[in-house]
Amino acid sequence: MSVKREIDEFVAGKTFAMAGVSRDANAFSTAVYRELKAKGYRLLPVNPNADTIEGDACYASLAALPEKPDGVLVFTQPAVTASVVRDAAAAGITRLWIQQGAESAEALELCREHGL
Repeated sequence: MSVKREIDEFVAGKTFAMAGVSRDANAFSTAVYRELKAKGYRLLPVNPNADTIEGDACYASLAALPEKPDGVLVFTQPAVTASVVRDAAAAGITRLWIQQGAESAEALELCREHGL
């Protein structure tokens, strides 16, 4: 499958978890969150240190989500990303978009091992 087709299939989803979205209104991840919501995506923010993000209920982990999303957008620190990948695999979520700068060698290897 081509990279373009993989991207097209990923963004065709309507509901995404967003792991690592910041409580800081000026952070890049929060700006992305606002932009995606404005484009009509339904987002489920995941941050164990926040009760709400941009007025939306926030979840402590992927396991705490009220439903299975079409994919996960990962904006965590690289040291945390492998944990998010493990949680996604355990929840049966097969599509992850790891934001540049959030990746780690361990997380990428876990993605390969789990076919994510």
